[in-house]
Amino acid sequence: MMSMYYQAFQNHMDLTAPWRSGASSALKFLNLVPQGLSDQVVGRLSAALELISRSTLTYHRPAYGIDSVMVGNREVAVTEEIAYATPFGSLLRFKKEGVGEQPRMLLVAPMSGHFSTLLRGTVKTLLQDHDVYITDWHNPRDIPRSEGRFGLDDYTEHLIDFLGQLGPRPHMVAICQPSVSALAAAAIMCEGNHPSRPATLTLMAGPIDTRIQPTRVNEFAKSRPIDWFEQNLINYVPMQCRGALRKVYPGFVQLTAFVSMNLERHIKQHIDLADHIAKGEKEKAASIKTFYDEYFAVMDLPAEFYIETVRDVFQEHLLPQGKLMHRGRPVNTKAVSRMGLMTVEGEKDDICSIGQTLAAQDLCTGVRAYRRVHHMQAGVGHYGVFSGKRWNNEIYPLLRDFVHVNS
Repeated sequence: MMSMYYQAFQNHMDLTAPWRSGASSALKFLNLVPQGLSDQVVGRLSAALELISRSTLTYHRPAYGIDSVMVGNREVAVTEEIAYATPFGSLLRFKKEGVGEQPRMLLVAPMSGHFSTLLRGTVKTLLQDHDVYITDWHNPRDIPRSEGRFGLDDYTEHLIDFLGQLGPRPHMVAICQPSVSALAAAAIMCEGNHPSRPATLTLMAGPIDTRIQPTRVNEFAKSRPIDWFEQNLINYVPMQCRGALRKVYPGFVQLTAFVSMNLERHIKQHIDLADHIAKGEKEKAASIKTFYDEYFAVMDLPAEFYIETVRDVFQEHLLPQGKLMHRGRPVNTKAVSRMGLMTVEGEKDDICSIGQTLAAQDLCTGVRAYRRVHHMQAGVGHYGVFSGKRWNNEIYPLLRDFVHVNS
């Protein structure tokens, strides 16, 4: 029988909530104390209260916070609007005021333990030259069991439905994990001559074929039988939540795994945070707090989606072997045609190594040579492929021109 460790965790968080709330209230009061001889004492106490108040996770999506963007040489206002929604995800558009028609683009965010807001910087860069929509996935712990399951086929079907909402020949950019579903969706739509089949497909740091130079993540996925993942990582959503008793891979378990990979760094960051607060270094403290506000915002994964992804993508490598099925029908990557295909990899990516995303180019034999682009970005790891200076200054200009040529 499956244990109820998620319920126990939630009970613990609920029981300790008054302590965190009290620390937060005391911190607000302490900030009113005028500067003087007791600054050092007040600073240390503020640091302690800050760390206590922050010793929790949030299961709600942070705000994207994109209110404006530069288009050409002028700043334009940006508003969010839900163009389409299902119980499991929203198609969110970042609408720009007073801007003419631009290429419509679906940015496919991973469903991997954090919210789509992790791509905030990616969105803001893309908005300069594109009409951007994003897959804003909902937290399964807030989705009632009556809404049914959500597996790998459902994810792929959502991409097809979302693209259909964008109209004829949109563009699609998939970041990391959803590259497999994005390629599958493109193949299904091309084979069916769907009017909204993508004009371009860009796959960035995605696990198309994890047999190529396996990383630690890939090796872990193959180190145990699929039953082990189901018995040890899948649990029930706590009774306090709307999605009570839905089977999920809990967000806090995923976060524990993320943190353990760089435990010393995270400990040092919190020591530095306390030190900055104690010294009154507000800007330095704010930078660390902003990062962890996002990092500790976690979402659960539907059990079916997680197990099917581990099995089909990382253990059995069904897509590169031509064995992936969608709703009982084979996914034919040779059907991908009359579109542009771009693949992007990072030289120092330790999650999705060089060659794993490039494999898509070999699978899509129907794409003409002049419509293919591959870029290996020197000096960046996994996140540097779609965020940071190299993304903005070196990768994005290539993607922008690729989309423009194929529009």
